[in-house]
Amino acid sequence: MVVRNELSDDEIDRVFHALAAATRRDILRRTIAGEHSVSALARDYDMSFAAVQKHVTVLEAAGLIIKRAEGRERLVRADPTMIARARALLSRYEELWRARIDRLDALLSEPAQDAGIHDDDNIRNEGD
Repeated sequence: MVVRNELSDDEIDRVFHALAAATRRDILRRTIAGEHSVSALARDYDMSFAAVQKHVTVLEAAGLIIKRAEGRERLVRADPTMIARARALLSRYEELWRARIDRLDALLSEPAQDAGIHDDDNIRNEGD
């Protein structure tokens, strides 16, 4: 089974790079709940506004959030489309690995004789 996906390798790299940092995961979680200004997001982190802005830029480049201007403020919200595409990719990997584990489970639960192993193959002569 080969995992086919709608995302290019570059898109996959950007998404998982963006999700690799705890701060970016938290920003994404907060923007899933609703739209926030970048300055409102920045107030809740022990880092500079510029650092939070960089995290937002990484999330935006990955397509996980959408940023728009409203007057002087920049508002961000999660993009459910890209999140769903990433989730679908992970689901396909989960299916792949579950199928492999199920096959391995079935192989390991076969009786020894069915697997081509004979009791006398495992017994060593005392004289050896």
